[in-house]
Amino acid sequence: MIGLCDEVLGEQAIRQHRFPFLTGDPGATGRRSPLPVDAFYPARKLVIEFHEIQHSQPVAHFDKRQTVSGVSRGEQRRHYDELRRKVLPQHGIDIVVFDYSEFEHTTAGRLRRTSRDRQIIAERLHCYAKPRNGD
Repeated sequence: MIGLCDEVLGEQAIRQHRFPFLTGDPGATGRRSPLPVDAFYPARKLVIEFHEIQHSQPVAHFDKRQTVSGVSRGEQRRHYDELRRKVLPQHGIDIVVFDYSEFEHTTAGRLRRTSRDRQIIAERLHCYAKPRNGD
């Protein structure tokens, strides 16, 4: 999905970028680690997040361990998603969130990467795309 965003925007994002001002809950040592974002386009001050199925439904593979803070992984994931939506704009960074349900995918949840998927991304990111010659 991020690859399709790269195509639409005409540049490659920094994957799993971490901002020092966007930190998670304290870990076992009490230290707060910076949270990753799926994709960051620095020149556009844009973050893209892709919410796979585990962002909206329990998935045993992702939710089996309890967090250090004592909340479920799903609850922590929702909290961190909300934190990204709140904190990034406070630092002048736009965030666009895509949900897996917007795209065609296999029963296993893998994106099919259809022309419709690319169109959805292009429509949502049109204001961030660089103008082409003659536009």
